Amino acid sequence: MKNLYCKVFGHHYQVSREVTLHVKEYTCKYCKKELTTNSNGYLVELTPKYREINDVLASMFVKRHGILPTTTETNISPIITVGSLIKFSH
Repeated sequence: MKNLYCKVFGHHYQVSREVTLHVKEYTCKYCKKELTTNSNGYLVELTPKYREINDVLASMFVKRHGILPTTTETNISPIITVGSLIKFSH
């Protein structure tokens, strides 16, 4: 049933983890599919390889800046993808 919703209406991605200011991990609210941003800024499936890369990036970010990454905006809405387009809803 969860996959049916995503097939009909598209995934409803929410930020599940901020690795750095530019790299984030996303999870679909309904089917729990996980994505992350790659080195080119595109969304790719979160594999064990990308999970390890994100862990190393996060530890380097904390060592360099001394803090965990936080967003500069206070009103961040989820990202909804429809087909190959990304729509930001506010």
